Amino acid sequence: MNTEITLESLLVQVSGGDRSAFKTLYERSSAKLFGVVLRILKNKQKSEDVLQDVFLKIWQKAGSYDPAQGRPITWMATIARNRAIDVIRATRPEQTVDEPGDEEEIFRLGGQDAEQLDVAELESLRFCLGEMKEDDRNYVLLAYYEGFSREELAERFDSPIGTIKTRLRRGLIALRTCLETA
Repeated sequence: MNTEITLESLLVQVSGGDRSAFKTLYERSSAKLFGVVLRILKNKQKSEDVLQDVFLKIWQKAGSYDPAQGRPITWMATIARNRAIDVIRATRPEQTVDEPGDEEEIFRLGGQDAEQLDVAELESLRFCLGEMKEDDRNYVLLAYYEGFSREELAERFDSPIGTIKTRLRRGLIALRTCLETA
């Protein structure tokens, strides 16, 4: 495998139906995407099944990836996260589905491809999470790490959804600001 091939170029090849590029894309990104799904579903078997769905979607939609909208791993992680949350919501039909919004920001905070992530960046993230107000940190972690919807957070904290949106936005801004200076 040529290590110079970027995830972006692999997605371009996959959009043209290149199965070899798809295999390489899977090998280079499946562990990270599995981690995204597993953190939300907390069940290995379900996560493996969802990961298959995620890669099917990536195969089908590779041509819609737009580099101007973010990094390839961000785009794929968003697909994985959304699919995992869809599975959770399907088991709890009383919950309403939120429109995509600021939740995609969490994947852009690091701004790195999976293969470029290092211990120093993880330490920066941990440091910045520690610097946040406790309430804001809790909202961000529950929403973006645990997969809670805004409605679930509103119910859990007995707060209006507008308040939840504001706290999530404030938390993301604080986290981004800290990561940019760390």
